[in-house]
Amino acid sequence: MPDLFASSRLKRLESAQPLAVRMRPRSLEEFVGQQHILGPGKLLRRMIEADRLLSALFYGPAGTGKTTLAQLIAQSTRRRFVEIHAAAAGVKEVRDLLADARALLENTGQQTVLFIDEIHRFNRGQQDILLSDVEQGIVVLIGATTLNPFFAVNAPLVSRSRIFQFEPLSPQDIGQILERAIHDPQRGFPGLCVRMEPAAMEYLTRICDGDARCALLALEIAVLSQSAPDSAAGQPLIISLDAARESIQSKALVYDPTGDEHFDTASALIKSIRGSDPDAAVYWLARMLASGEDPRFIARRIAICASEDIGNADPMAVVLAAAAVQISEFVGLPECRLTLAQAVTYLACSAKSNAATVAIDQAMRDVREQRTQPVPRHLRDSNYRGAAELGHTGYQYAHDFPQGYVPQEYLGVDKRYYQPTDRGHEAVLRAYLEKLAAIRSAAAAAAVPPDSAMEAGGGDPS
Repeated sequence: MPDLFASSRLKRLESAQPLAVRMRPRSLEEFVGQQHILGPGKLLRRMIEADRLLSALFYGPAGTGKTTLAQLIAQSTRRRFVEIHAAAAGVKEVRDLLADARALLENTGQQTVLFIDEIHRFNRGQQDILLSDVEQGIVVLIGATTLNPFFAVNAPLVSRSRIFQFEPLSPQDIGQILERAIHDPQRGFPGLCVRMEPAAMEYLTRICDGDARCALLALEIAVLSQSAPDSAAGQPLIISLDAARESIQSKALVYDPTGDEHFDTASALIKSIRGSDPDAAVYWLARMLASGEDPRFIARRIAICASEDIGNADPMAVVLAAAAVQISEFVGLPECRLTLAQAVTYLACSAKSNAATVAIDQAMRDVREQRTQPVPRHLRDSNYRGAAELGHTGYQYAHDFPQGYVPQEYLGVDKRYYQPTDRGHEAVLRAYLEKLAAIRSAAAAAAVPPDSAMEAGGGDPS
């Protein structure tokens, strides 16, 4: 018996939907953004157009269209679409869905697109349940995650899927989505004539950080929080800059202190310092601090950078970094941001050298992989009775010589690990080492017996 009230119930449900749901694209042509994976000729577009779908993992920030695109893919390829949220689905539910998909394929030939939102919330056992049916093509799995799938999803499932990384939408994309919502008479704001001031539009497209859901929610709040104008008189509802600002009380920074944002932003900070860009470095510092990053973690990274990337080209860098570590521990936020900013900008503007880093890495590799060098006898401890009998003699005290240096063997093999650059203070160290090398060469030449010199020269030099 037909449900006579189904239509009215559906209308009531639709009227309760938020703007972000009402404005979901209805076709691939309406989908905005992600042209790097969905544009003409791109892999995902070719797969859809050829109806050759493979299981995929959609990885990227919230509000960039992962769920919407999965729905449109199923719609475009005439497959059944089933959506579950990993946090709410148990093993039994997943097994039942897979059994239904198998039965549908056997009876009708129709394949199922199984969309799992936040697939990283599935434990290993739940993810393993999917492997067989994904591999056999019973379902086309599309998993969405905001976390790096190489860390958050089982390796066997990753190997059976193509990974498509979603990027935050551009301000132009967000503007297009907002304009569409404002001017759509059915799905936008029926019965209202909405206008947005250019400054308000610019503010929302910028402050939402490429999150379409956030932008549409802000627009909806800005509209619904104002008194409706007299529509009979043709008065529009104007969204001002102040109204746009009030619709987003504070900018929500996406930052997982243990996830990709944490490591990616820390990497950007260090690479900006290494690249001698103080403006970029201080921005990434601000981003980490504003997101709630532990300042002690930042200080430790700065201290490592001071030795790894600057080293002896500017010895003050490690001193300033050490002070930043101590002050961050002793003072804390908000004041330690000043010291961190001082350290970051100083390091970014310092001469760079990784000569010390290269030296220790090469030396440690030789220690691990080459023959262990014995300590030369004249360098061994001689401060005990019997040391001379063991041959621990012959060490020459450098300060007893006019230049505070005397040529003697310190390693036992001819190996040069530390090779200073000609940048910053390291140029001074390089010149000093070159001076010592000249002294050693002169001493070696003076120590060669005449007979040996004649043999080396091939006869009587006269």
